[in-house]
Amino acid sequence: MKPTLTRRLAAEFTGTLLLLAAVVGSGIMAERLSGGNVALALLANTIATGAALVALILAFGAVSGAHFNPAVTLADAYTGGTAWRDVPAYLFAQVSGAYCGVAVAHFMFGLAVLSVSTHARSGSSQAFSEFIATFGLLAVILGCARSRATAVPYAVGAYIVAAYWFTASTSFANPAVTLARSATNTFAGIRPDDVIGFIAAQLAGAFIAALLFRWLMPVLKENPMTDLEGREHVNN
Repeated sequence: MKPTLTRRLAAEFTGTLLLLAAVVGSGIMAERLSGGNVALALLANTIATGAALVALILAFGAVSGAHFNPAVTLADAYTGGTAWRDVPAYLFAQVSGAYCGVAVAHFMFGLAVLSVSTHARSGSSQAFSEFIATFGLLAVILGCARSRATAVPYAVGAYIVAAYWFTASTSFANPAVTLARSATNTFAGIRPDDVIGFIAAQLAGAFIAALLFRWLMPVLKENPMTDLEGREHVNN
């Protein structure tokens, strides 16, 4: 039987919390240990994030689909997966979990619970990078979910590791992550002024990917983002 909405929301909240704890916490650790070498710090942050994504999708995928990402939830609803009536609750669980994850990371490293980021990530190149990053993430999820669902966790983790390095924005690709990272003035942060541009680009990328895969793989209209047993099984 499909898990109750309460259980699915608990999974989304907890998974997103742990994802942000991994992203922000590894960024803090990497910055402290890298001796000012930004490339080394980014590499450490990348590996930790990709590994955490794989583990968290495997852990929570059978409960909620392991979206951890409003863009994924909206694309799933658009392609016929998550019921639209459940979408607001999913988004709230993801965003609240993301902020709590930042607070957890800060507490672990002895920082203020939340802090306003001053890390500038502005300009058209950054926004376009987020469009590409999110488009690619949704393409990986939608494509793998129908052709080889068991590979989704590994494909998502691998894609995010790669996108950290081939996009100018380091691939946030997630509105909940973007919002929460504006509340950390650390290596992973983003200025609040830059958040709207990132989120607009992310949602546009997700929408275009969903449109493309409804055409490429029409079966998604009837049975999207599910594994062979009919369970939702996706990330980011």
